Amino acid sequence: MRHPPTPSGVARSAPTAPRGANAARTGLAPGPAIHPGSTPDGDLSIIEPICAVFRRKLKSEGLKYTPERARVLDTIVRREGLFSAEDLLTELKSGGMRVSKATVYRTIKLLIDAGILQRLIIDDEHALYQLLYGSKPGDLIIRLDTKQVIALDAPELIALRDRLAAQYGLIAHGHRLHVFASAQ
Repeated sequence: MRHPPTPSGVARSAPTAPRGANAARTGLAPGPAIHPGSTPDGDLSIIEPICAVFRRKLKSEGLKYTPERARVLDTIVRREGLFSAEDLLTELKSGGMRVSKATVYRTIKLLIDAGILQRLIIDDEHALYQLLYGSKPGDLIIRLDTKQVIALDAPELIALRDRLAAQYGLIAHGHRLHVFASAQ
């Protein structure tokens, strides 16, 4: 079975590598994956291709790695930041991909179960997703009143994380912080 072609790119181990440069992590194009927190200073290091993680999850569920699932994964990897399932579906269809809404939602659920994506519940009706595998910590403030998501750049969190882990004789390998807030 042939997979659809994807943009080629080189995965880098620098924490600031742009998503587009990491498009190779899907396994549709050659290249290694990066995984957060494998070094004490919080840098990203190469572990295994993201498609290998996803294929393993699919195999454990008795499912196949189809071209549609491959394209959904590739599109997610090339995205920057948070996205909704509807945004993903629109992007896939605008790129000429024939994919159903059900396939997109099922693939997202499988990617969450595999530890590749994280779901952020904004309220009862809205959820956003972000790539976990191969990305640096995504610290966020989520405004409950406006649904706005604000990315935090707080290096002091890494120092706090490392200090807290050290208190228990551990080495921190990553973190995620989501602050849910609204206007006073």
